Amino acid sequence: MFALGFFIGYQIVAAMFKHEGAPEKWLGILLAYLVIGTVVGARLGHVFFYEWDYYSQHPGEILKVWNGGLASHGGTLGNIIAILLFSWFVSKKAPSWTFDKIVVPVALVGALIRFGNLMNSEIYGGPTDLPWGFVFLRNGETVACHPTQLYEAGCYLVLFGLLMWMYWKRNAEERPWLLTGIFFIWVFGSRFLIEYVKNVQVASEYEMIARYGMDLGQILSIPFILLGVVLVVIALIRPRQHWEFPNRFAPEPEADKSRKK
Repeated sequence: MFALGFFIGYQIVAAMFKHEGAPEKWLGILLAYLVIGTVVGARLGHVFFYEWDYYSQHPGEILKVWNGGLASHGGTLGNIIAILLFSWFVSKKAPSWTFDKIVVPVALVGALIRFGNLMNSEIYGGPTDLPWGFVFLRNGETVACHPTQLYEAGCYLVLFGLLMWMYWKRNAEERPWLLTGIFFIWVFGSRFLIEYVKNVQVASEYEMIARYGMDLGQILSIPFILLGVVLVVIALIRPRQHWEFPNRFAPEPEADKSRKK
């Protein structure tokens, strides 16, 4: 699901780059930054946020990503770092230019990942009497549980449709940070609410819920929600930037052409 999401996301961002006249060669560079940032960030997020007590004693297990353990909050931080590095070293543009494009396919990637979680019978919710409950037999469940993977996937698909509409039909890219702000509010706001019916990921969260009334996923979501609100406010109080859209990739510099020859 990760790979499928990156493939579709690449096509979406390529269309945006062409629409705005960005160099085509930036696409491959950006993809490499994001793949590394997502996987490394998601893995380290799980290690440090959820099971540091275990991994601090077994550091060799950190590299075994095939055994599971990827945290969306860590993946988000990894993506933020990757995009900042891309903006500073490659595009030389304001980070908002890249963020407002990447968040659109990331919403779709998030939905695909949650479908993968459903197929793996992981990250689901508590018992439910609702007619759409799933009995996760693979995990030894005997009663229907909330398919929270589908709840999140549905929220992310709606967000993906909204962001695509805002970019292609409402020229939302002319308000830097608007798409990014809406992304943070929607993704982590829905995550915060769905956590109330989701099982905890590690046993230590039970003590956290007893003390704070929230699990770790909810606590980690709050800063992203607040950041989203700030970005939306900034985007709306600043005047709209009117851009020309050439609908073609920028021509390669002569220096690059000569090197190819």
